[in-house]
Amino acid sequence: MCGHIRNSQANLDNPTLSTTTLRHIPSRSTKFAMADIDVKLASWKLVEVGRLVLIRRGPFAGKLAAIVEIVDHRRVLVDGPSGEEQKIVPRHVLPLAHATLTHFVIPKLPRAAGTGPVKKLWAKNEIDGKWAKSGFAQKTDRVERRKNLTDFERFKVLRLRKQARYEVQKSYAKVKAAAAKS
Repeated sequence: MCGHIRNSQANLDNPTLSTTTLRHIPSRSTKFAMADIDVKLASWKLVEVGRLVLIRRGPFAGKLAAIVEIVDHRRVLVDGPSGEEQKIVPRHVLPLAHATLTHFVIPKLPRAAGTGPVKKLWAKNEIDGKWAKSGFAQKTDRVERRKNLTDFERFKVLRLRKQARYEVQKSYAKVKAAAAKS
């Protein structure tokens, strides 16, 4: 019970307390059924064999790899046999602190599978295509493109954004004027 509401019977007689305040104070005779509790599974991304990771640091930063084996609670063995030559990640031990877990999982990937089976399952599940369509990959591409713009290209983007904003304001003014007439 709250410190400022000591005697619930005395507070029931007090007309200054609202019913909403009293509604939050359960009485001693109130029983809670177990059916009132909804237990849901956590939607965490688990460190598991077959989970795809995005490497954040090191020589392979920005590339995608699959967890092949869990070494310990801080390190995993990864392999990234991408179909594109510049995106290949050789098999190596990666600290989990240098990786971001993704939502993608290669199903039925056996533990400690060699590069050959990983490459077959990678191609079968079309990992490169799924990754390219993901929002995270698209956002990363946009940020990278924006970062590599020249000064003149940044100026052109600024002008285009101003034009778009002007068109929105113009259409909003028309709608507002039409609403004022009615």
